[in-house]
Amino acid sequence: MNIIYHYPPELLTLLVDTIPLLCKSKNDTLIFLRGAGVDDKTIADLKGRVTSDRENINKFEIVRTVLTRLNEKGESSLRERREILKRVCEFESFSNCWPNDQFKAKGLVSEIRNIINVKDSFTRMKQELDKEKEKTREEHQKKIEQIQKKKQAIIGVKQQFFSLFITDLTPHKRGNILEEVLNRLFKIYKISIRESFTLVKEEGKGIVEQVDGVIEIDGNLYLVEMKWTKDPIDVNPISRHLVRIYHRGQTRGIFISAADYTTGAISVCKEALQKTVISLCTFEEIVNLLEKENDLVSFLRDKINIAAIDKKPFKKILN
Repeated sequence: MNIIYHYPPELLTLLVDTIPLLCKSKNDTLIFLRGAGVDDKTIADLKGRVTSDRENINKFEIVRTVLTRLNEKGESSLRERREILKRVCEFESFSNCWPNDQFKAKGLVSEIRNIINVKDSFTRMKQELDKEKEKTREEHQKKIEQIQKKKQAIIGVKQQFFSLFITDLTPHKRGNILEEVLNRLFKIYKISIRESFTLVKEEGKGIVEQVDGVIEIDGNLYLVEMKWTKDPIDVNPISRHLVRIYHRGQTRGIFISAADYTTGAISVCKEALQKTVISLCTFEEIVNLLEKENDLVSFLRDKINIAAIDKKPFKKILN
């Protein structure tokens, strides 16, 4: 039973009116209170008056005095006040009351039960509201922490990505950085990586410039190739990428290049749109996205929609 910090006035008055009716004598009243845990110090003077000056003290004064004293003690008397209420609400032996008091005692006990139920309901409601507020506060704090954590992670990836433009990097070293950057970047934005981005050595060249991986966006798989070249990407690299896409069934494609794309490469991709979706991106767009801290998922969706709906495999998004 949830009991508020003090007996409110209406409840205190009801208890003062009720408890004396449940006890036939003054001694019974003291026994009732003592049985509820009220200590001897609290009732000692009242017990003395019942013994020495019985005619000038009644049951109602005893109850009012004791309950008022308990109220004044505050939290330290919570256990006793709780037990008194419990005993009143659970009282069933009305046949032990004076005959003329039985019906009145039943009515008062019932009224106290109703008040306690209402008080408990409001207490529970307040507790639930407090819990909900605390939960909301914790969730809000958690979101803030997640946003800050994500922002710090993006800053780290941004710095690592920008290091790619250091001129003295060997192709192999640049490829290693690309591999790590791509895996971190897509994980930060919670894009499912079905096959981690790894270095691929192009046949006949002896140097590593290419990174491949597979990601999932909106239920569709995309074979992603990132390539670092000085010259615009021409037909051959795009065609090889499309062949790998076709060999993977329903897979779509994304190509990311350090340079732009030739007219021939774009034309090949337009023709390929009849069979699958292929979107062409540049490092410039990725750099712009990281600098503005835009959402990578939204960026890729826009690029994919432009390719699939507008039949434009290559359109830069720099806003």
